[in-house]
Amino acid sequence: MEDKKSFNITFYLLILPVLLWLIVLIVLPHIDLFISSFQVDGDNGKVFSFDNYTTFFKNKIYWLTFINTAAYAIGITLLAFVVTFPVAFYLTKVVSRKYASFLSLLLLIPLWIGELVTVYGWMIILGDHGVINESLIYFGIIDKPIHMLYTNISMSIGLLYISMLFMVIPIMTTLESLDDSLIEAASDLGASKWTIFRRIIIPYSMPGITSGGIIVFMLVIGDYVAPDILGGKSSLWFTEQIYNEFLSTFNWGEGAAFGFLLLMISSSIIWAALRISGQKLERVGS
Repeated sequence: MEDKKSFNITFYLLILPVLLWLIVLIVLPHIDLFISSFQVDGDNGKVFSFDNYTTFFKNKIYWLTFINTAAYAIGITLLAFVVTFPVAFYLTKVVSRKYASFLSLLLLIPLWIGELVTVYGWMIILGDHGVINESLIYFGIIDKPIHMLYTNISMSIGLLYISMLFMVIPIMTTLESLDDSLIEAASDLGASKWTIFRRIIIPYSMPGITSGGIIVFMLVIGDYVAPDILGGKSSLWFTEQIYNEFLSTFNWGEGAAFGFLLLMISSSIIWAALRISGQKLERVGS
């Protein structure tokens, strides 16, 4: 009985910091923003109104910007899967564990230096006088620099590089539990590599793929640094619209409304993806 009581006390002591973190830093600020999203300036101060939300649908630039942002986020998520899945499979099923640990450690390098430094690094690489252009000119491949910076391509490269790690880790975690004997048995029975990949490897790793896809999609669609610095003024990114509402025009009501619209619509896209893929959120989360 005393052991059970001691366990309950320990559990509550451990869960208390998590609850405080969730309530103070996430729940309460979101409640305040949600209330602000329905407030507009009236004759006698702030009044309740849906105008902040209807503004999004009335102004073409706002919802077109969101569609553009969502489309790029989906595309970068798919591209992250294409790029990282072979890496994850190689590290878990091909290379020896001794080298896999070292190579996996190298994947963490982007986290060591932070997003801002990483983005400025890509500016050095992609600039008109950057590493790529200077190398191509030096070897005589081109005569003048190719304009790559401040375009949707440079923005996509930066977002892809920043988010790839969050796709490869969940896939690796899932593939590590895949019994190699299943692949060997299928091969012995005459299954081709493509059949093994399509009928065994992909279905088994779907929870990891879906989990990584959700993380990457939410990170990309909510990112501000890479679109602002690498995309420049030519990029249409919805988080920049939210930033402008908050800090440029100081319209906190519209900024809050746009933020909640981003949360709700992006969550709906994730829900639709789960339904299409046939995955359950509980399995993906585990």
